[in-house]
Amino acid sequence: MIRFIDFLFSLTGLLFGFPILFAIYFVGLFDTGSPIFRQVRVGRHKKSFVLVKFRTMSVDTLSVASHLANTTSITKLGGFLRKTKLDELPQLWNVLKGEMSLVGPRPGLFNQIDLTVARDAKGVFNVRPGITGLAQVNNIDMSTPELLADTDFKMINELSIKNYFKLIFQTLLGAGAGDKVKD
Repeated sequence: MIRFIDFLFSLTGLLFGFPILFAIYFVGLFDTGSPIFRQVRVGRHKKSFVLVKFRTMSVDTLSVASHLANTTSITKLGGFLRKTKLDELPQLWNVLKGEMSLVGPRPGLFNQIDLTVARDAKGVFNVRPGITGLAQVNNIDMSTPELLADTDFKMINELSIKNYFKLIFQTLLGAGAGDKVKD
C-alpha cells in the first residue's frame, strides 16, 4: 500500500511541482552553474543508487556527509533551499523509480562505515530509504550513527499508514532543521 501511495504522490508532485522545480533549476544555474546534485547512496538491501537533489553547496565541495562539510560551502540559494527543504524535491524522481520512499531512513553514503554497520545490525536496509523520517523530524542526523540507527529501527517497526502521513505532515510543517553542517 505504501509503495502505491509513494508512486501516486511522487508522480503528482513531479507533475504539479514542475514549475517550481524548473524555477529552482533556472536560478541554480546562476548560483552554481550546476543546479542538480547527484550522489551515490546506500539503498535498500545495501544496493547503490544515485540520489538527486538540488545543489546547495559549491561545486568543489568534497563528497562527504553534510555534518562533515563546512557552512562556508553553502551557497545563498542553497541556504534557502535547505531551510525550506526544497532541495529535496528532485528526490521525488527516486521515489517514482522505486529507489526511495517518501518516508524511511535517510540514505547514507558508502563511506559512512559506522552508520552502515549500525543500520545493518538493526535490519534498516530491509526497507527503502526515504526523503523524511522519524530521525529527520526530531533533528537526529548522521553525526550520531547509533542513535540514528536506533531511531530508524523504531520508525520501521512502528510504521503504519497513520505514522507515514504524520511524518510527512510534520516535515511539511517544518519539523526538523535538516542536515547539520559544521561551522
